[in-house]
Amino acid sequence: MQDAPNTFHMPLSGLGGREAWLDKVAEIASEDGYVERLGARHAAIFIEDKKTLLVTFETHQGIADLSRDLQPLGWDMVKALGWSHLCLVSDGDTWFRDKAVYGYFDRLVDDGFFEDFDQVIFYGAGPCGYAAAAFSVAAPGAQVVALSPQATLDPRMAEWDDRYRGMRRTSFTDRYGYAPDMLDAAAEAFVIYDPEDHLDAMHAALFARKNVTLFRMRFMGPELEKALMRLQILFRILAQVSAGKLDRTALARLFRARRHDGGYQFSLLERLKSGQRRYLIVLLARKVLEQRNARPFRKALEAAMKSAEEDGTRLPPPAPAEADGT
Repeated sequence: MQDAPNTFHMPLSGLGGREAWLDKVAEIASEDGYVERLGARHAAIFIEDKKTLLVTFETHQGIADLSRDLQPLGWDMVKALGWSHLCLVSDGDTWFRDKAVYGYFDRLVDDGFFEDFDQVIFYGAGPCGYAAAAFSVAAPGAQVVALSPQATLDPRMAEWDDRYRGMRRTSFTDRYGYAPDMLDAAAEAFVIYDPEDHLDAMHAALFARKNVTLFRMRFMGPELEKALMRLQILFRILAQVSAGKLDRTALARLFRARRHDGGYQFSLLERLKSGQRRYLIVLLARKVLEQRNARPFRKALEAAMKSAEEDGTRLPPPAPAEADGT
């Protein structure tokens, strides 16, 4: 598959809908893979290259949101590292709870598909993170990276999660059902989440297993996948999983990139303002203003200093520039 990476530079935008998009993807994949439609709302896209297989779960809407060229997220890894890629794509958030999807993975297992690869990595975010964990059981010994996954939406287990009421009649107790249990066959799994989202944190707690690393990325917001792409660390996380180098310390090092991220800084500022943490607001605002001219942080700094002066609250000593009046 020497020429395949060049093929992936072909944009898939402007094709006029999901079916036309899948037809074009099938044309691209025909030489070294295939596209298989799985019922009305799902499809599998396979591109074969080297002996590392990345299995991603994505939605058409998520692909459109994250990729200007409407290309699956995994294709960037294929281009960069020459990996093989299996993308399960859904029309909307379905959690991939579909008998056609179950049957597809059953056939892969029966055919020994995953045994042809030296390494298999499952990845997904949110509802797709649930699917990555749940279907990883089809490839014992696989590695899993799941961002803010749900463990289940079975109301008997997760009635406290009221975000997805429309899914409550969908079965999460049959095939490939309770995602944390499906991870028992994995070599290792990483569940990454923002603990400030209490419902995501409750789901993450259900994944606690000996082979699962739970890692908190505080103040990254509800769109964790998009945030990690903005920080340019998502692909590095997957690459380090492949190299056997990802652990809690490596994740902490990668997460340091947030210190220069405007989205993270603003979320942290809003949290500090809501708690009236003037001392910390001053420290944060000064740090950000060292990096760039950011009006919200300058206003927050001025407001915190004015309020502290009025009521006598202790603040950090002035920075040298402030002390000089510059």
